[in-house]
Order: sequence, then C-alpha cells, then structure tokens
Amino acid sequence: MRDGRLGVGVIGGGRVGPVVAAALAGAGHLLTGITAGSDADRLEAMLPGVPTLTADEVVRRSELVVIAVPSDELEALVAGLADLGAWQVGQLVLHTDAAQGLAVLAPAATRGAIPLAIHPAIAFTGTSTDLRALQGAYAAVTAPAAVLPIAQALAVEMGCEPVVVADRDRPAYGEAIATATEFSASIVRQASALLATAGVDEPGRYLSALVHTTVDRALSTSVEP
Repeated sequence: MRDGRLGVGVIGGGRVGPVVAAALAGAGHLLTGITAGSDADRLEAMLPGVPTLTADEVVRRSELVVIAVPSDELEALVAGLADLGAWQVGQLVLHTDAAQGLAVLAPAATRGAIPLAIHPAIAFTGTSTDLRALQGAYAAVTAPAAVLPIAQALAVEMGCEPVVVADRDRPAYGEAIATATEFSASIVRQASALLATAGVDEPGRYLSALVHTTVDRALSTSVEP
C-alpha cells in the first residue's frame, strides 16, 4: 500500500459489491478484480475494464478484500477460502452484512488477515444511483480497536458517515435493519396493490411523497434510547 491506496478485490457481483467497489475506486483505490454476477452487462457498466476473477484469485491479488454475498453464504465462503490457503497475513477482509460481526471472519483472521465489518445503510439497487445515495448515508462499522480507524476511514471513502457498532451488538443492529427494510417494502407493496384495485394509475408514484413525508415525520419524532 502506498499513500494509503489499496489494491481492492470484491467477492460478490450482485447489487452491493460493484457499488462498494466503484465508491472505493472513486476514492483512489485500485480495483484488482471482482467475481462474476448474474448481470454481466450491469457489472461492466459499473466497473468497466475490471477483470472478472474467481474468489480465490481475488483474495490472492488484493490488499483489501470486500465480501458482499448473501448472509447465508458468508460463513462457508470465508472458511472455504481458508481451506484453500488463500488468506494472507496483514490483508484486510471486509464484509458488508448487517447482522454479522467479526466472528464470521475468524477463519481468515486465524491466518493473519484483519477482519472488518462495514454495512452502508442504504437499499442497494446495484446501479450508479447508489453512489449518490451513499453520500451522506450512515455505515455501521465494527472492527478490532487497533484497526477501527482504518474501518472508519474506509466508510468515509465510500461516502458514508461511520457509526461504530460493537461486535456484540451486530445481531440487534441487523434485526433493526431487516425490520426497517422488509416491513417498509411489504407495506408499500400492499398499499400499491390496494390503490391499483381502486383504479389509481401508477400507485407507486402516487404514494411516493406520502411515504417519504411519513417516514421523515416518524424519524423526527422517534424516541431516543
């Protein structure tokens, strides 16, 4: 690493990984590669010219490995790469899962890698609009005390304001994020369906201002702990 710049590789070519990669590239880091996603055209549009690699190739080429895969795949992926001997001493390993803390990265840490967990609190679409959404968003940051400033700096470079969440509190944090996203989406879908039944054209657009102002009001009157 020279002048704070890192060679960054990403495991996970879905909605989150390419956006995080693009944000870090925008901060001056070098992208070493990313694993394939389900939409090759979208991946190329987000990260033109970045090589598509296997997961173990990404790890072997990178100083910082960002893991952005579904929660139920994370543990097996990290352990499998450890079995292959891919993790390197001093390498930064960052996952973006809301509910998981550092324990899921233990197989990498026992081989000398440095575990970090950063969850940007936005609903990712996997497109360039997410880069704008990251600006001014918050990110939950969990890391060993000695490297917490590094994790906070990476969150800032993604465009987010870092908020430290203790490792023991990640499950509660993850539950809060899941509740906010899943409940909100379910209610909006239900309301849109009812409006369509009532003959309202484009119910999503009709609800947009109502939902945003209702959420803003709820957030402004939320009870402090």
